[in-house]
Amino acid sequence: MVVDVELDVKSRCGIDCSSCKYLEEKVCMGCVHMEKPFWADACPVKTCCENKEMDCCGRCDEFPCDLLKSLAFDAQQGDNGLRLENCKKWCSKNN
Repeated sequence: MVVDVELDVKSRCGIDCSSCKYLEEKVCMGCVHMEKPFWADACPVKTCCENKEMDCCGRCDEFPCDLLKSLAFDAQQGDNGLRLENCKKWCSKNN
């Protein structure tokens, strides 16, 4: 299955933006669609993907890298690895 990045993938790291209040309020359309994140000066995952010309971490030969795993399992902002599963679904290297 080929993923339509314009419609389906809004984050490079696998965060599911579909229920985010910022998306609903049209403040954010996802980091795939913005030059600079509104929540910080930069995002290391976004920067990494863009430097490698990839739309999603799941396409990378290093997936899942230490950076992505550390964010996915972060005590405060992690999602228990859900973003890793999303990357696999959205952007597997075979798609």
